[in-house]
Amino acid sequence: MASTKQSAAPQSIYQLHIALLDITPMIWRRLWIPGNLKLSKLDRVIQEAFGWTNSHLHEIRIAGERYGMTNIDSLDGDDDLKDDRKFTLGNVLKDSVTEFEYEYDFGDGWRHRVQVEGIMAATPYNDWPLCLTGENACPPEDVGGTGGFEDFVRSMTDPEDEEHFECWNWHGGPFDPKGFDVNTTNARIRRLR
Repeated sequence: MASTKQSAAPQSIYQLHIALLDITPMIWRRLWIPGNLKLSKLDRVIQEAFGWTNSHLHEIRIAGERYGMTNIDSLDGDDDLKDDRKFTLGNVLKDSVTEFEYEYDFGDGWRHRVQVEGIMAATPYNDWPLCLTGENACPPEDVGGTGGFEDFVRSMTDPEDEEHFECWNWHGGPFDPKGFDVNTTNARIRRLR
């Protein structure tokens, strides 16, 4: 008798290109995400891929539907928001959705455009969340949105700037706006398993 795992239909793996909007130069990541991953877990994978710390609310908008954390008291009465713990990526994307939006931290308003670059069958080498590549460092938490991040980068990269050492102290050390390491990123994602 064949095992359930072998007789199940092959799992789809989605290749996603995720870019932070309204930032230049572009901050982006390319991920492989299994279709059976819950949207709540997708949120955590995106946060780890970018370096966010899960300190704020999020929302995923796909094909006119909104998914997020419905168990938050401040969201009572938001009947349009669907519980992201109840839906998988494959269920909501199917084969027709090619782009959607992920937003993190409604105060700073970090909007991410997520493009579906392709769908492939799972193999033993791609059936878990994985970051393939990316560019540039993610803004630190609570930096003040895109304008605050631009000011922060300007100050951190110019030792003559009057706020350089204040920003250095707030951040806890240097900040390399071009800094991205795929190995460190995948180590963070693997901790989610």
